[in-house]
Amino acid sequence: MKKIQLFGATLFLVFASGLFIYSINGNQKEKMLKEGTTQYFPTEVDFAGEKAPLQIADVKERFDRELLVNANLHSSTILVIKRANRAFPIIEPILKQYGVPDDFKYLAVIESALVNAVSSAGARGVWQFMPETAKEKGMEVSETVDERYHLQKSTEAACKYLLKAKEKFGSWTLAAASYNGGMTGVNNKIDEQKVNDYYDLLLTDETSRYVFRILALKEIMKNPSLYGFDIAKYELYSNIPTKVVTVDSTITDLAKFAKAQGINYKILKIHNPWLRDKKLANPTKKVYQIEIPTQGY
Repeated sequence: MKKIQLFGATLFLVFASGLFIYSINGNQKEKMLKEGTTQYFPTEVDFAGEKAPLQIADVKERFDRELLVNANLHSSTILVIKRANRAFPIIEPILKQYGVPDDFKYLAVIESALVNAVSSAGARGVWQFMPETAKEKGMEVSETVDERYHLQKSTEAACKYLLKAKEKFGSWTLAAASYNGGMTGVNNKIDEQKVNDYYDLLLTDETSRYVFRILALKEIMKNPSLYGFDIAKYELYSNIPTKVVTVDSTITDLAKFAKAQGINYKILKIHNPWLRDKKLANPTKKVYQIEIPTQGY
C-alpha cells in the first residue's frame, strides 16, 4: 500500500512539474535554461532608447553573433568590465553635460577596450581619433602633446562629433554607425538604398557589425552575471586620487619635474598619457593641467 502511495505522489509531482513547464512560453523556457551562461539571449535591446528590431531574422542573428563572440572572449570582456569602473565615472558626466546618451560609453569600449589604443591607420586614444579630426574638434596634436590620449578632452571631442551626426541623421543609432563608417559614407548608403534606418541598410561588414557590438557589450557589461561573469567589486579597477598642478611654461625634463612632485617618470606618464615626449615644449605659454597622484604609487 505504501509503495502505491509513494508511486502516486511521485506521479503527481511529475505531472505538476509538467504543467508548470508547459504553462510558460518558449522565450521564458529559454531564459530559464540559459541565464548565467554565455548563451543567454535577452528578449529585447535598445541603443540610446532606440529599440533594435529583433523580430527581423538577420538583425537577431547579427546581434546573437556579437553576444556569443564577446561572451566567450572571457579575458577581454573581464578586462573591459574591470576598466569600466575606472573610465566610466570620467566619461559619463561629460556625456550628460553634452546631452549625449549614456549608451555611447559602450562605443568607447568597442573602439579601444578603454585603453589608449593605436590603430594601424593612425587613430589613437580611447575614442580613436585620427590626427586631423582631433584638431578639427579642438584637440592639440603635436610631437610633445597629443590630447587624443586625454580622456576628458577626447570624450568632449567625441560628443561634439556625435551631436553633429545626430543632427544630420536624426537617429542616435545612425550617429553611432557613422562614428565607424563616416557621415559621408553612411549618408551615401542612405541615398543609394532609399532607407534611413540602420537596421535596414546594407553597409560594409565592419559598420554592419559596429552597432551590434556596442549592443552586445552594453548587455554583457550591464548584466555580467546573466552571461556567466562573476566579478567581485573589489576586483574592479578604481580611479586613483590625484591633485592638479597647473603649468604655463616649458618643462625641459619631465623626469626631474616628476621627482620634484614626489613621484617618478613612469607614474607621471601613466596619469598624463597626453605628454608624449621627455619634455613639454610650451613657447606660447599655454596653460596645462598635469595630474599628480596622491596615493597608489
